[in-house]
Amino acid sequence: MTSIFGNLPTVAYEGPETHNPLAYRWYDKDRVVLGRTMREHLRFTVCYWHSFVMNGSDPFGAPTIMRPWSGRDGLDAARQKADAAFDLFRVLDVPFYSFHDRDVVSEGATFQESVSNLDAIADVLGQKQDETGVHLLWGTANLFSHPRYMAGAATNPDPEVFAYAAATVKHCLDVTRRLGGANYVLWGGREGYETLLNTDLGRELDQMGRFLNLVVEYKHKTGYTGTILIEPKPKEPTKHQYDFDTATVYGFLKRYGLENEVKLNLEANHAQLAGHSFEHEIALASALGILGSLDVNRGDPLIGWDTDQFPNSLPDTALALYYVLKSGGLGNGGLNFDAKIRRQSIDAEDLVHAHVGGIDLCARALLVAAGMIEDGRLARHVEDRYAGWNSARGKALASSMSLEDIARDVAGRSDGPQPKSGRQEYLENLLNSYF
Repeated sequence: MTSIFGNLPTVAYEGPETHNPLAYRWYDKDRVVLGRTMREHLRFTVCYWHSFVMNGSDPFGAPTIMRPWSGRDGLDAARQKADAAFDLFRVLDVPFYSFHDRDVVSEGATFQESVSNLDAIADVLGQKQDETGVHLLWGTANLFSHPRYMAGAATNPDPEVFAYAAATVKHCLDVTRRLGGANYVLWGGREGYETLLNTDLGRELDQMGRFLNLVVEYKHKTGYTGTILIEPKPKEPTKHQYDFDTATVYGFLKRYGLENEVKLNLEANHAQLAGHSFEHEIALASALGILGSLDVNRGDPLIGWDTDQFPNSLPDTALALYYVLKSGGLGNGGLNFDAKIRRQSIDAEDLVHAHVGGIDLCARALLVAAGMIEDGRLARHVEDRYAGWNSARGKALASSMSLEDIARDVAGRSDGPQPKSGRQEYLENLLNSYF
């Protein structure tokens, strides 16, 4: 059967002056930036979830985006969806994809049938990976859509749901390892609460810690070398989600002894819902040593929910990538387009335009971020601002002096410290000069 993208050629780099809407103006995959190619820096990833499962439905209306596999379950529909997916990867010339288990094939009537379905479609995906050279950035299990998970998966009050979720993750991790997935993601969409009136917070957090430790133990037992990632989100679909943001997850990891085992998959829209900028979450995760991968998208600042739109802000994206570059890059991670076309964008070509725009934006943002690194003025200002801590006195304050020593030292001085300007306005002007 002909793919829904069958008439489209592979998108190529044509340069900033092109007027071809299906060409890259900035993404030249082999261009070397700070010692690595754009392809190596950005590791673009198309996600199955939004690209091939989302159907345009919302709480007020029926699906609007109809594909040949829409409304169908089973392996035939899954194979047809895989054909279209890998054809889109060809059109976009991207190196990676990502999936939930239920994205690539429907759930079976029993656990055993679900395992069989996923194993069967994994054979198809593996063959297509071999044929195309496209790799799996990460896999994950959908532990939020089925009614059994309405009160959570790892945090469910019913231990049988915990067990079912654990068995599901075990198998999905097996499939991810089998397909060479660079990472495995855990997103706790229903790991939270709707009301405290029926919730034992301490028990639920301990259950989540136990669940994650089981995953990490199994990773090491099987020799899986990929990275385990948690994706923070503060709310939606729950009122309060336990993996609220970077700082919250780090505290959770420390409590359960996992801070050296698990990193974060950070999403721009989720950061916004938590009251943070994307660059805040990236910079903090980098400072804490848990930066893993990114979901690049955007939210609408006038709307209080997760709109998952494709990124289109150069300043926001450039600043995010600046902190990625400062951290040394994403390692096993990449830039995953966890974004969906709009309800009225019903043509297959709309999906291509969306990804082309997102890819080009990130490529241009990479060039801006690299320019900021090479220029060095922003980094030098930060270094100069904290220079006092590199003096002998600063080092002693940070390490060897007791509180009594510090008090005696301050009492023996004739004058106190003098305020120094943070120069925020200058730095904001400097930032604008890079665009």
